[in-house]
Amino acid sequence: MDRFETKSFALMPGQRVEAEVLSHHPWGVLVRIAGHEDDGLSASIDMIELFASYTSSHEELLALFPPVGSRVDAVVQRITRWHPPVSVRLSIRASDLEALTWTCDFCGERTTLSPGGDALVLDARSNNGPGSFGIVVHRQCLAQRIRPENAGERARALRIGERDSPLG
Repeated sequence: MDRFETKSFALMPGQRVEAEVLSHHPWGVLVRIAGHEDDGLSASIDMIELFASYTSSHEELLALFPPVGSRVDAVVQRITRWHPPVSVRLSIRASDLEALTWTCDFCGERTTLSPGGDALVLDARSNNGPGSFGIVVHRQCLAQRIRPENAGERARALRIGERDSPLG
């Protein structure tokens, strides 16, 4: 089976990236993510979503658009892998670059996706065909939902990716 989304698994929400601005659009900008130029991604920054509530006019919002050809530091906000091409939404908002937060899909509270945060990203795939989706959860929320008899996986949910963990 050909899985169009395989290369995109190198990216995940909360990950810092560098992107080149390719073009301007009324809603934001299309970009190319450094190191992922040949991965078949559609990457963008939705400037309206990020900044419209902080600006008082359309002209003020347009002034925030990074110039075409410029390189920007960004953070992966979300990835959509339902069908090709994989869609990657980035944020350049300063607070997101510092610590991207998202709503936990289990409890509904905010969780931090950036390094050092308390979030995990779970990707779901099927052997029936390509495509996948991801959910964001607190480590603790996931651990609580794993059967108590499966203590090893519960422990891994709490430790995976931690700098001092033998798991990651």
